[in-house]
Amino acid sequence: MRLLTFILLGSLSSAAFAQDPVPPNLEPLAPPPAFEPDEAPPEEPQVTITKETEQTVEEYRINGRLYMIKVTPKHGVPYYLVDDRGDGKFVRQEGLDSGLRVPRWIIHTF
Repeated sequence: MRLLTFILLGSLSSAAFAQDPVPPNLEPLAPPPAFEPDEAPPEEPQVTITKETEQTVEEYRINGRLYMIKVTPKHGVPYYLVDDRGDGKFVRQEGLDSGLRVPRWIIHTF
């Protein structure tokens, strides 16, 4: 059975090597068009840090628009005020975690 498989695979591979590697009537391709981005790459956020006696406030802005505030109390856990909709109303979040938990199961270990 192995001999038959070997002969069959050998004949198929010899047929592949017998063909011409490049057809004679090929024409070169035109160069690709130059890449011109429609808009500028996104800027890095501008961070303004204000240290007060009881807390540190970090304001994050992109293009001058305030979108997130991180408040770090002197004693306690930092929290975030995030403008999700862009309407200037900030919602408090305890972390930047969205709360979505994707199930992860171990199917097999090696």
